[in-house]
Amino acid sequence: MEVFRKKFQAAKRAAKPWHGFVLLAVAVAVVVLVVPVVLTQERKRHRAEDQEKPSDTASARVNLGYAQYQGSRVGGGVAQYLGMRYAEAPVGDLRFRAPVEPAQHSGDQKADAFGPICLGISQPYPNARQDEDCLYVNVWAPLNATTESNLPVWLFIQGGGYTANSNANWNGTAVVERSNHSIVFVNFNYRVGLWGFIASERVRAAGAGDLNAGLLDQRQVMRWVREHIAQFGGDPAHVVIHGASAGAGSVALHLLAPDEGLFVGAVGESVFFPAQPFVKDLEWQFDLLLNETGCGGDEPMDCLRGKTTEVLQAANVPSAFPGRPDLPAPLFYWTPCIDGELLRDLPYLMYERGQFVNVPVMMGITSDEGTIFTANVATSTEMAVFLRNNYPLLSSTNASAIVEQYPQMAALPEHAAWFPSAAKAYGEATFICPATHILDSYVQHRLNTSSSSSPARAWGYRYNVHDAENTAKGLGVPHLWTSWAVLGPDINGRGTGPASYYTYNAGMIPLVMDYWISFVKTLDPSALRNADAPAWEGWGGTTTTDAKQRLMMETGNLTMEMVPLDQRARCAFWKGLAPVMRQK
Repeated sequence: MEVFRKKFQAAKRAAKPWHGFVLLAVAVAVVVLVVPVVLTQERKRHRAEDQEKPSDTASARVNLGYAQYQGSRVGGGVAQYLGMRYAEAPVGDLRFRAPVEPAQHSGDQKADAFGPICLGISQPYPNARQDEDCLYVNVWAPLNATTESNLPVWLFIQGGGYTANSNANWNGTAVVERSNHSIVFVNFNYRVGLWGFIASERVRAAGAGDLNAGLLDQRQVMRWVREHIAQFGGDPAHVVIHGASAGAGSVALHLLAPDEGLFVGAVGESVFFPAQPFVKDLEWQFDLLLNETGCGGDEPMDCLRGKTTEVLQAANVPSAFPGRPDLPAPLFYWTPCIDGELLRDLPYLMYERGQFVNVPVMMGITSDEGTIFTANVATSTEMAVFLRNNYPLLSSTNASAIVEQYPQMAALPEHAAWFPSAAKAYGEATFICPATHILDSYVQHRLNTSSSSSPARAWGYRYNVHDAENTAKGLGVPHLWTSWAVLGPDINGRGTGPASYYTYNAGMIPLVMDYWISFVKTLDPSALRNADAPAWEGWGGTTTTDAKQRLMMETGNLTMEMVPLDQRARCAFWKGLAPVMRQK
């Protein structure tokens, strides 16, 4: 460009006055025709240079082909990469569609801050933490890892009831350090609420959109890991998926999806099974959304894509299910649907048939899964209404049978008379019994397809670590109380969880972390267990008639326990109701 400028100035000095018009025309032509070509060539040269720069985890820099990210060094020898795109922003024409590969970017991109999380229900927009542009992934890896390290990969899927990103941005530094810098930890955001789980046959008709976009985001991350994790030192052939709550429910659903070889093991921490209806069951929900947004015309999806984020987010709120009273509102209004492709049938039924990916699994629960969710009901009638408002196909006869299974229990602090029974019923129906069914199915079908001496490679647990504050509030050992023990303290050694985890329950953290790290590395929680921890025996022994057993974890006492016969009987009861609950 400097050469063009000097020639133009020299010609201008020597030219006659009328020559100026000619020179001006030539200059304009150069700018319009030549400069774009030069700039394009420069961009291509820089991009080629970028793509030739190798990854260097020692300096926290990775080259992913489509972009080069500069992370940061944290903790004791850990590289942290935050806010990397794993897919294009799902906006405009990409709204309500499956994720697509990210576009090319030149130059190093900063990876030193988390990206926005995905928009959850009932949240105002705009807000400081959430956005529609939210498909970001985060990685923690040893600084000394190379592209040849082939370290096991721990891929964490956060929860939030498919309505929020509730466990976003949990820091992976502690588990990488605890593993003696021998694993790579990954977490990410995925679309939730109406953004991720809008459902209608009209959505996918004529290519108008994709169902279960939130689950497709998760699959996209798994493919991203397969393609790019080696740049961080990870082994794309050894990925263990681990989910918490709806993340654990997602793990259970990915075990039922067509097998692409994306993972070699699976962990479900408080597996979540809400109603997961067929698409045809959800047309009322789609119609309600169209009515609320004024998109009831001939091209509803085009109309929805034309709306602002603010307008759609205002409609991203729960409503009562058809035929049910407004209160209490359903806890989980937007959930995955049985689309016939990714999810080919109801989960209970597919597990019963043995239609799952055959990898080692570890599934577990807390003792009191239902307490933080359940309405504070005072009567058995209110208990029935609460359950039917969340599982709307339950009949009054079904509700009466549930009350018979869960008669009035001893009172709990700060709660009404029938809260304990309702909490136990909801916790077992939605979390505890689905985990039991999955483990039973793995043991049964593996024994039917291998020798009786072959281990089932399925492990169960019950987490029973009490906290004085929870006890005082009548919550027992609530949903996901395992999480702070699994992922450990923050990078400064301080606790991100409740105080009891870093005082009188502190001894649980290394024991639990080592079980999880052992499973990630060896697909067996006992192989590399803590020296102070007992062996974690499999769920079902070597025959289908063996009593089912799980590891019971509580402070000062880790031991194998048999699943109580009365709980197994109640799980059999819920299995019978699973068809009308849209779990089976």
